[in-house]
Amino acid sequence: MRFRQVHLDFHTSPDISGIGSAFDCKEWQRTLQEAAVDSITCFSCCHHGWSYHPTSVGRQHPHLDFDLLRAQIDASHEIGIKVPVYITAGVNNMVAEEHPEWRQIDYQGQYSGWNVSPLKPGFRKLCFNTPYLDYLCRLIEETVTLFPDADGIFTDIIFQGPCCCRYCLDGMLQEGRDPEDPAQRLAYARSVLLKYYRRATAAARSRDPKMRIYHNTGLIPGDREVLQYYSHLELESLPTGGWGYDHFPLGAAYRRKSGLEFLGMTGKFHTSWGEFGGIKHPNALRYECSAMLAYGAKCSIGDQLHPNGRLDPSTYAVIGQAYREVAQKEPWCRQATNLADIGVLQAVACKPGCEQSTAADIGVSRLLLEEHLLFDMLDEQMDFSAYKLLLLPDNITATPALTEKIQDYLRGGGRLLLSGRSGLQADGKAFAWNFDPGYSGQSPYCPDYLQAAPEFAPDFAHTPFVMYAPSQRIQPHSGQILGEVYDPYFNRSYRHFCSHKHTPNRPEPSGFAAGVLTGSILYFAHPVFSLYRYYGQVALRHFVSRALRQFLGSDLRVQTSLPSQGRLTLTQQAQEQRYVLHLLYANTVLRGGQSQNPDGSSHGCANLEVIEELNPLPDVAVTLRLGQAIRRVVLVPQGGELPHTCGQDGEISFTLPRLQCHQMLALEY
Repeated sequence: MRFRQVHLDFHTSPDISGIGSAFDCKEWQRTLQEAAVDSITCFSCCHHGWSYHPTSVGRQHPHLDFDLLRAQIDASHEIGIKVPVYITAGVNNMVAEEHPEWRQIDYQGQYSGWNVSPLKPGFRKLCFNTPYLDYLCRLIEETVTLFPDADGIFTDIIFQGPCCCRYCLDGMLQEGRDPEDPAQRLAYARSVLLKYYRRATAAARSRDPKMRIYHNTGLIPGDREVLQYYSHLELESLPTGGWGYDHFPLGAAYRRKSGLEFLGMTGKFHTSWGEFGGIKHPNALRYECSAMLAYGAKCSIGDQLHPNGRLDPSTYAVIGQAYREVAQKEPWCRQATNLADIGVLQAVACKPGCEQSTAADIGVSRLLLEEHLLFDMLDEQMDFSAYKLLLLPDNITATPALTEKIQDYLRGGGRLLLSGRSGLQADGKAFAWNFDPGYSGQSPYCPDYLQAAPEFAPDFAHTPFVMYAPSQRIQPHSGQILGEVYDPYFNRSYRHFCSHKHTPNRPEPSGFAAGVLTGSILYFAHPVFSLYRYYGQVALRHFVSRALRQFLGSDLRVQTSLPSQGRLTLTQQAQEQRYVLHLLYANTVLRGGQSQNPDGSSHGCANLEVIEELNPLPDVAVTLRLGQAIRRVVLVPQGGELPHTCGQDGEISFTLPRLQCHQMLALEY
């Protein structure tokens, strides 16, 4: 796969004329070359339902009078640029208008999906259990027949909700399922989705069994059944489009463990998809592409082609600033394996039917990123043995299978971090792995307060600080106590309350511990990672970090003076006999706001996280414990060598004089 890709949206209304009229082969080539683009995804069929080439299955856009896709492919291939081909799948307005009986319907009889009202603009969701799937597969087969030189197929909007169209109702009854049971509707929807995967993949590979294929959907951690239908993965994550800047590192930390190559996908837009004339600051794209490289991905930037077919010069000037840097950095990113000390078993991967990352998963990712700790996100089927610590955030039940697997991990010398209700057996009465912290159930108080033991207390919080959720009651008989829980005088209610928010703590401790470090298990009595996701409490992060660092000690491979906004990853290129340390730093700023239009719709963007300036950071100190003698520390791609000192057991220390945006350091051995 290429490192410098563009995903070129082209969802074009039938009410616009002159489609492709400004396409010029030489200008197209010159624009892409100057922007250092080496792959560009172009459209066969868009969400409006129109094809951009002659077709006997679909309909060519009514205002297109030549084969635009063929012209784009030929122009790109002539200069060595690859062209994957896009085909809409989950939505298709032309089909939905002609066959409303193929639309997805909820249990109340209403259309479901993106747009449910005929009086609102937007795209209409179709059901994959209707004859629409036959139509879609014919469309895919025609595309790969007409364009056998396509460099892959990209299908979009791949999800199937619990549908009650007549085809799904008949199908459920034929299989002996009860359509009135929500769980059975959900299970049937899953079987329909798998049918889509089988048939669409077969259609894409009907002419070439090696055709690359990507089905655009949010990959659910633990859903390994669908990976057989992918040649690679992509991670759509537009920071200004609602994802934010911490979404990509979380998704990447899981996808890099899938065994497949993957792309990161951001956008050139100031906000998100569908925004004509929106261009983000070049520094934002530079940072976002650098982050993709640091987290093990190749790069894709979303753009949207004007109906006239001409690439926007300002957009590609901005893309070029990022991609020329990527081109210089590629040699230190090829065949690079991410290194991690901590494996995080994702809560979402342990909850059947849960499709979104939980608060615990988001919170633990943010906390570890801000503490510059090396981690991967895992599911239950992955290998735990490579990690010095296995972390179960907040609410993972110890099923018999998971209990046995983790017991083997502990026997092999592994260590375990639990928080909240994680590690409790299914009945909720006791913990697994012979871990007995004197458990007596959940506290009746919310919130309660935590006073950390002196060795774990934040520098600025030596008195009880508030915890915004109940703790689990523990009274350990042995081990190192992390701190004490303080109860409030009472819970806030209409019968009794105090002040504006919650009741203060009693002056005496409750007699219950805030956590315990014992043997190979570190336990926090509160759901600390969900709390960090919801409240971002700095005192809580420092408390968790100090306990975790004491627990792992010298087994942590990296220490750094980076501030919490900095990011750090470590990879190894074994064939090149070097490690590559990635350091990232940018200040994000919240901008924007929302107001109501007279028709009740909203206007504006609330909490839009943007990057404009890339302020330099001086004197970043780094200490690495690699267990291997390092010959040189080299700034790459610049080529200068950094002085360093070596300590015991392969420890190496150095200071980077200046960090601006992204710096890679090659540690050669």
